[in-house]
Amino acid sequence: MKKIITSCAKMPVLSLFSLFLFLTYANSQSHSLLYDQEHAVLLKIKQYLQNPSFLNHWIPSNSSHCSWPEISCTNDSVTKLAMINTNITQTLPPFLCDLKNLIHIDFQWNCIPSEFPTSLYNCSKLEYLDLSQNYFVGKIPYDIDRLARLSFLNLGGNNFSGDIPANIGRLKELTSLQLHQCLFNGTFLADIGNLSNLETLYMFSNSMLPPTKLPSSLTQLNKLKVFYMYGSNLAGEIPEAIGEMVALEQLDLSGNGLSGQIPNGLFMLKNLSILYLYNNNLSGEIPGMVEAFNLTRLDLSHNSLSGKIPDDLGKLNKLTYFGLSMNQLSGKVPKSIGQLPALTDFVVFLNNLSGTLPQDFGRFSNLETFQVASNSFTGRLPQNLCYYGRLVGLTAYDNYLSGELPESLGSCNSLQYLRVDNNELSGKIPSGLWTSMNLSTFMINDNKFTGELPERLSLNLSVLAISYNQFSGRIPRGVSSWKNVVVFNASNNLFNGSIPLELTSLPQLTTLLLDHNQLTGPLPSHIISWKSLITLNLSHNQLSGEIPDAISLLHALNILDLSENEISGQIPLQLALKGLTNINLSSNHLTGRIPIEFENLVYANSFLNNSDLCADTLALNLTLCNSRPRRARNGSSASHAMITTLVVVSSLLAFLSSFLMIRVYRKRKQDLKRSWKLTSFQRLSFTKSNIVSSMTEHNIIGRGGYGAVYRVAVDGLGYVAVKKIWSSRKLEQNLVNSFLAEVEILSNIRHTNIVKLLCCISREDSLLLVYEYMENHSLDRWLHKKGKASAMSNSVLDWPKRLHIAIGAAQGLCYMHHDCLPPVVHRDVKTSNILLDSQFNAKVADFGLAKMLIKPEELATMSAVAGTFGYIAPEYAQTTRVNEKIDVYSFGVILLELTTGKEANHGDEYSSLAEWAWRHIQVGSDIEDILDEEIKEACYTDEMRNIFKLGVMCTSTLPASRPSMKEVLKVLHRCSDPLANGEKNIGFYDAVPLLKNSKWEKQVEYYTDDD
Repeated sequence: MKKIITSCAKMPVLSLFSLFLFLTYANSQSHSLLYDQEHAVLLKIKQYLQNPSFLNHWIPSNSSHCSWPEISCTNDSVTKLAMINTNITQTLPPFLCDLKNLIHIDFQWNCIPSEFPTSLYNCSKLEYLDLSQNYFVGKIPYDIDRLARLSFLNLGGNNFSGDIPANIGRLKELTSLQLHQCLFNGTFLADIGNLSNLETLYMFSNSMLPPTKLPSSLTQLNKLKVFYMYGSNLAGEIPEAIGEMVALEQLDLSGNGLSGQIPNGLFMLKNLSILYLYNNNLSGEIPGMVEAFNLTRLDLSHNSLSGKIPDDLGKLNKLTYFGLSMNQLSGKVPKSIGQLPALTDFVVFLNNLSGTLPQDFGRFSNLETFQVASNSFTGRLPQNLCYYGRLVGLTAYDNYLSGELPESLGSCNSLQYLRVDNNELSGKIPSGLWTSMNLSTFMINDNKFTGELPERLSLNLSVLAISYNQFSGRIPRGVSSWKNVVVFNASNNLFNGSIPLELTSLPQLTTLLLDHNQLTGPLPSHIISWKSLITLNLSHNQLSGEIPDAISLLHALNILDLSENEISGQIPLQLALKGLTNINLSSNHLTGRIPIEFENLVYANSFLNNSDLCADTLALNLTLCNSRPRRARNGSSASHAMITTLVVVSSLLAFLSSFLMIRVYRKRKQDLKRSWKLTSFQRLSFTKSNIVSSMTEHNIIGRGGYGAVYRVAVDGLGYVAVKKIWSSRKLEQNLVNSFLAEVEILSNIRHTNIVKLLCCISREDSLLLVYEYMENHSLDRWLHKKGKASAMSNSVLDWPKRLHIAIGAAQGLCYMHHDCLPPVVHRDVKTSNILLDSQFNAKVADFGLAKMLIKPEELATMSAVAGTFGYIAPEYAQTTRVNEKIDVYSFGVILLELTTGKEANHGDEYSSLAEWAWRHIQVGSDIEDILDEEIKEACYTDEMRNIFKLGVMCTSTLPASRPSMKEVLKVLHRCSDPLANGEKNIGFYDAVPLLKNSKWEKQVEYYTDDD
């Protein structure tokens, strides 16, 4: 070096300047060459990805590629490449690392297939790699530690399987490791303690892992701040040494099989802000010493914790969410917890807590949910629950509470649901509560409330349940304004007077229960607006008059109880033709002959104590009729009178028909002239006028919740199905929202097992959805012989077809849950929403109730429960908290229907098919005895038994115990084609390895047979 300096010192100044210019020029040339090389590589990447439209700005021009939004440069050299959520379907370019200075690669949320790209090993400077939410398969390479500089690695949301390679423990620079939502089924990362710089660890939703203990080396991670490993089949106890992880800020181990006690040290971690341990098997008492004063969210629900709520929890002044529900806690709620200044959610339902509730709840914080149901609380509800006007939900049912409802609830406009059933509450309802603007669920059954019903209710109210109280007076005529009420249960009160005609104008009503009151007068005859009514119970009143013929026009009606009244006249023949599941007309003054359609043992107790009724069979326990002709019973004079009447009526009908045809024709001409807007999602071979002009009564093939469904012939497609939502005036907002939800979801979904939406057509008073037409209609028509008489009435779906349908429907739901961004939760999965094409390929349909989840793992709270009885998951009906597992539950019910042939509401003395199936499992029934006899063949029995068991697992009470749709689909595939893997006589635990030794197995005590 001295020689160089000496020689340079001896060089003339001009020579030194020349050398400087030479070096500058050489560096410039080198820099220019690197720039050109990188530009060429980028254009080659674009070509490899088949020139996607989102890279249209990548062009060979003089503009710098460092200005492209997908690129970041340092010193004019590419160091970052990010293509996020751009629908890439090709493998990663193998020459990606020709960009020699790449530090940061991000291809998350695409559709990239193949195994882990080992070509990335050539990126010698790589520090950040995100390949999450793609379609990668196979194992993570054992030598992944060749990427020695990595500080961030995210491979979550893929189909990686096998072991989590131990060599990841050699990536010493890692600060963030994310391996969530994969199919790992081997060993866990034993050497994780070697990652001394790790700050974030995501291992959640790896439910295919065998029962795994938390490695003891985990507690060596002194810098770890965030650790999420929920839903990953963890077993054993939480290490006591976890209390030494002083940097820990967020810990989520929920939805596992952890047992033992909660380590005392957890509540001593001063940086801890989130602690989720819900849905485990933890026992013992909650640690009494607390110094984790930064806790904002604490959820220990769904365990077996006992003892009292520690007083020290009242010191957590930053706590917003307090969740201890579904445990075995006892004693009083400490007064200090009611004074927590940041508390928004207090959730302790289903415990053994007692005493009076602290009256300070809501007085010092913006309380939003207060859930204390199913305990033994006494005394009054806290008076200031809505002090700051933020309360959304109050559930306090199944306690021993007394006194009046807090007066402050009358001005609580934020309140959406109120459930205080089965207490000893009394007095009048605060006046403003009835009309609270956001109230949708109001359930106060089994109390001692008094007063009268108001003329008006909240416009959003859908469930009004006030049975077993002491309400009195007449049902107000203002009931006609209750347009959105779906359930009205006012049984066992003191209501009097007649049923107002205005009550019949509620179009959304599905359940009306007014039994055990003092109602008088005739039944309303104009009830056509009750188009959604399923259950009508007016028993134990003093109603008189005849049964109106209009009842037979209620297409949805399934349960009718008019017993214990003073109703007279004959039973309408059309009512007998409806095929009601349950009808009770006993203890009235009915006369005449029982229609032959009712002469069935099913109706043995439906007509008792009507002295002037007779039947042609002893099955109904009535007097036998004589041998008079069945329909014409009053002799020839009656016949002549009948003929005269028919002639007059026929003439009248002919005149009215002509008049109506002229009006309909004129109206249709006016309708066609109105402005229709067509929004297309596919290439169409028809116009909007083709559709609108063909929507006649003759083309109606069904009726949905909001309107009719038509079959319309079109060129090129044969037929399309048109779902019409119509109103005589401007559509109500809830109908529009349902329509927009269906359009938004279906227009963005492309899958062979999801019904294809072709277009939508709209105007101010009508909304039309045009779908592909399904020749074989819906699954329930075939499985339960529902719908209009057709060739399918005498046909039976054999087992291979049923399994094929199950796989197709599962593929559609799996795509919605795991491949859509954001995921889609259907919320109304049932056999009538599984449509079948000519080849019996299944397609999921009717997304009117579906909602998009903001984040894959984030629960979305719905304002009201929607769905169909028998298919609704327990947690959805109780808490209205929704994730994909409610669809899994409903699909499990469909599997039970496919294997047993029974309907979802079947259950003998139990309330549903799912509970009926679980009861058979619990008592050790032979499954073969309860399979569908119509299709049971020896060669399919094992398959049917396995699918039945899968259905039982899907309908587990705890959501965390249900598999994902991805896991369900895998089991269905293996059950349908075991020989594809060289297997014979496949058993249940071979098809469902995740069940072996699982908490589901313990929960059910599954010892019914030897497979």
